[in-house]
Amino acid sequence: MTNKPSRSGAILSRGSWAETSRITDILRKETVGGIVLLIAAGAALVWANTPWADTYFALRDTRVGGQPFGLHLDLTLGTWAADGLLAIFFFIVGLELKREFVAGDLRDPARAVLPIAAAVGGMVVPALIFVAVLSQTEPDALRGWAIPTATDIAFAVAVLAVISTHLPSALRIFLLTLAVVDDLLAILVIAVFYTEDIEVWALAGALVPLALFTVCVQRRIRSWWLLIPLALATWVLMHESGVHATVAGVLLGLVVPVWRSAEAGGPDAGPGLAEHFEHRLRPLSAGVAIPAFAFFAAGVSLGGLSGLTAALTEPVALGIIAGLVIGKPLGIFGTTRVLASVTRAQLDSSLRWIDVLGMSMLAGIGFTVSLLIGDLAYGLGSDRDELVKVGVLAGSLIAAALAAVVLVSRNAAYRRIQQLESVDDDRDGVPDVYQTRQD
Repeated sequence: MTNKPSRSGAILSRGSWAETSRITDILRKETVGGIVLLIAAGAALVWANTPWADTYFALRDTRVGGQPFGLHLDLTLGTWAADGLLAIFFFIVGLELKREFVAGDLRDPARAVLPIAAAVGGMVVPALIFVAVLSQTEPDALRGWAIPTATDIAFAVAVLAVISTHLPSALRIFLLTLAVVDDLLAILVIAVFYTEDIEVWALAGALVPLALFTVCVQRRIRSWWLLIPLALATWVLMHESGVHATVAGVLLGLVVPVWRSAEAGGPDAGPGLAEHFEHRLRPLSAGVAIPAFAFFAAGVSLGGLSGLTAALTEPVALGIIAGLVIGKPLGIFGTTRVLASVTRAQLDSSLRWIDVLGMSMLAGIGFTVSLLIGDLAYGLGSDRDELVKVGVLAGSLIAAALAAVVLVSRNAAYRRIQQLESVDDDRDGVPDVYQTRQD
């Protein structure tokens, strides 16, 4: 173990203290949300396999809402969770994307290449494996090709909390940045490949409240009585357009300024509304929206051990499991190794390639967005949708277990790195290793 500062040109080198502290705070909040998510998903799975299972599915399929002004808002609770509550989650995704591209690692092309390339590799390889497994089945079964391409950051950090690993800052930054790019790709896939009939009038109409929302946030207007109605109008019209309503959440997040306006003193004046909204809404997203979606999406009646065994032998479930457990690590780790070979870059001196493999395995946890894509591909409550749930749950648990084995084996080394990254001899609030790196 060396105490030399990280080389700025190395792969997975240590980032700035500002970036490290920000991401550490985000992951701390996601850890709590991830644990709540696991509890909600576990409760749904248990309830759906009790003698009272019918009450769970009746609750999920209960319709709430109506059709005011001809709008199609008479949705089931399960759909409200997927289309409505997840829009809050994707609003946070939009904020995080904007933050990364404006002030985070993705603003620097040299540092952005790795997570972007790794995320693309982590999407392409699982999709190819899924298609290969289902190549001999009905063509419409291939609609689920994107299911194993997503990474669930909340689930992943919950696993890290359970195994009590001490990830170095470079790996934490890599994991979150990878997940952010992964979410962007997932949204593009949902918008492009899972949109069938588009109502042009509604799509065009959604641009009006979106534009008004943009003007308000650019002028630093925080009035909830103005912003919330504009956001809701954007969501409703996006929902009516046929494009998945969660896309509205991302678009709303992307227009929020990261820095204060030039009139307020420019970037040096401090953070903009993005940080304010993220601070207010991330607990709602992590603690309510995602767990509620998980509760309504994860419930599947397994039919006992024989039913579970039969489901796990179905091509859809096998394709998802293979995509998450094999495809994700192969795509991410393989892309990173190829990139290192082509650029002749060295891995940071404090890390080993097994660390990258562990992160790649952890990215195979694809719970929330995978279930959402499964609903879009096959329809909520369909036979294949039930197989999607079995495949996603099994694949995510296997990926989590394998990643835990790798990461726990390296925990002693991680603890030494974390101790080095915590030393602050001059007591100025910034660990010395980050100041050494900048000198």
